[in-house]
Amino acid sequence: MAIIGFGMIGCGQNTKEPMPDLSAHFNATNAFQHVENLVAIGPRSAGSAGIEKAKQYIESQLLAAGLELEFQAFEDDTPRGPVKFCNIIAYPKWRGKDRILLASHYDTKWLEGVHFVGANDSGSSTGLLLELARVIASHPMQPTPCFVFFDGEESFGEFSETDGLYGSRYLVRAWKQRGELQKVRAMILADLVGDKNLNIGIPSHSTPWLVKAIFDASAELGLRGSFGYRQGEVLDDHVPFLRAGIPAIDLIDFEFGSAPGLNDYWHTEQDTLDKISPRSLEIVGRTILKTLPKVAAAVSAR
Repeated sequence: MAIIGFGMIGCGQNTKEPMPDLSAHFNATNAFQHVENLVAIGPRSAGSAGIEKAKQYIESQLLAAGLELEFQAFEDDTPRGPVKFCNIIAYPKWRGKDRILLASHYDTKWLEGVHFVGANDSGSSTGLLLELARVIASHPMQPTPCFVFFDGEESFGEFSETDGLYGSRYLVRAWKQRGELQKVRAMILADLVGDKNLNIGIPSHSTPWLVKAIFDASAELGLRGSFGYRQGEVLDDHVPFLRAGIPAIDLIDFEFGSAPGLNDYWHTEQDTLDKISPRSLEIVGRTILKTLPKVAAAVSAR
C-alpha cells in the first residue's frame, strides 16, 4: 500500500443487528499461530517459492474450516517482467447471492538483499482472516461473508497505478466481466493490524457508513480507542472496489514503528513477530465480527 496523508478524527452511529454477534468467538491464539506459521515460511513475495507455500498453508486451513475455495490464477506485467499471481477466494457452503468481502493480501514486499518475513505486513491480516473464516463458516448469515486473500498487493518498484494491487485490480475486472461484482455489497480490508501499539487509522476515502459501523462496533466492545479516522488517502486493495462503486473500508495501522507516530518498521527487516501481539489481532477481529450485523442492516436499508 502507499500512503497519501495523515490526521485523526471520530464519529458514531447505531443500527439494527439482524446477524448473530460472533465477536466473542474470535480466538486470538489461533490467529497469532497462523502468523507464526506464515513467518516461519520466510519471505513470501509474489511469484516466489515462499508464496506458493503460503498459498498451500492458507488452502489447508480454509478447507479444514469447511469452506469452498476458488483460485484466481493470472499473469501480469511488472517491473521485474511477467509474474504469475493467484488470489484465493473462500466461500461458506451456505452462501447466498449477496456478499460482504473480508479481505487481506498474503504476499510480502520483495526487497532486494533483505530477508523480509512480513509478520505485520502481511502476516497479521492473513492470520486474522483465517480465524475470521473459522468463526463465520459455521454460522449462516446474509449477506454472505466471503474471504479474499489477494496476491500481488505489494509493488515491485515504486507504488503506482500499474505496479501494486495486482490481485485486487484483477479480481474487480474479472468479476465485473462475469457479472459477479454486482453481488458485492461491501468490502472490509485488513492490512497491518498486528502492531503491539495498535492505532488503526481509517483512510478518509473509506466509505463513511462503513467507518461509522466500525466505530460503533469498537465502542460497544470498549475498544474504540484503537480506531481513528485518518485524513488522507491510502492506495491499498480497497481502492479498486471504491473506483468500481463498491462501499469499502481499509483497516490499517500506518504507525508501525519504534516510537509513537513513526512507521520505521514498515517494509524493513524489523517487521518481525516480536513487534506484534495476539491482543491487537483480537481487537480488530472482534470489531469486524461485531460490525458485520451493522453492515447487513445498512445493506438491507439501502
